[in-house]
Amino acid sequence: MKPVLLPAFALVAYSLVLSGQKTPPAEPQDKTRITLDVSRVNMLFTVSDKKSRFVTDLKKDDFDVIEAKKPQTILEFASETDLPLRLAILIDTSNSIRDRFRFQQEAADAFIVNTVRPRQDKAMIVSFDTAAELVTDLTDDVAVLQKAVMGLRPGGGTALYDAIYFACREKLMADQPLYKFRRAMVLLSDGEDNQSKYTRDQALEMAQKADVTIYTISTNISHITTDGDKVLRYFAAETGGQIFFPFKATDLNQSFENISNELRHQYNIFYRPEPFKTDGLYHAVEMRVKGRKDLIVRARKGYYAPKM
Repeated sequence: MKPVLLPAFALVAYSLVLSGQKTPPAEPQDKTRITLDVSRVNMLFTVSDKKSRFVTDLKKDDFDVIEAKKPQTILEFASETDLPLRLAILIDTSNSIRDRFRFQQEAADAFIVNTVRPRQDKAMIVSFDTAAELVTDLTDDVAVLQKAVMGLRPGGGTALYDAIYFACREKLMADQPLYKFRRAMVLLSDGEDNQSKYTRDQALEMAQKADVTIYTISTNISHITTDGDKVLRYFAAETGGQIFFPFKATDLNQSFENISNELRHQYNIFYRPEPFKTDGLYHAVEMRVKGRKDLIVRARKGYYAPKM
């Protein structure tokens, strides 16, 4: 099936075509073909000052978008505080986080109550230890999500990359067109992977294709940076999210609250890449505020073009 170019007037970031049969989430030999057609790219992003306070009064002309070292023309601009949310909550249930597991459940429970708006937002729960498991599919039923989180039990290895790949590939891409929803993932883990069939970069690529912002919460309380922490930081940085280090269990609630607040204080722009390429490659994008070095822009670092 060949991708169909969308009309120039359509505010569309991606067009998704699925064909073939679905395979289990942990199998890298995926026969399902995904074709992404980019006619206009959307960038969802957050602006804050150096004290981490959100800046919400900026206009279209305040921003520069740079691709391939060339300034791009912003076609549409909006403040997306009410954009419907599609949220994946990924919870590490491996043995390595057993000692803090109960408090993590309680913090995730509170996050769901404070973030998911019935009849507007949808969230899903994915647990992962030896394998990734869909505990609850995308739903706006807060009680169902709470029950799923509180019913989790720790044990086994860690298939972190498989869980990210599955959540993005099979679920967060489902609602189309992509630009109508704000897609985010909250990942609660120590970042150590010892079971996945997919690689770290395969998981990141799928998150980028699904336009998912990843927020990571490290369960490492040693105050020493581990390889797992570096993995969590990588996913957050590449997708425009943040990493949090709640060294005390009581800090977890604040980490979740910070994520919830950020999801309501974002901007969104659309632009058509010039030159427009259909090479199937990753294209880096830089977002910045004109003349304001005191402000920090967090956005994904690029997108995948279609291959035609």
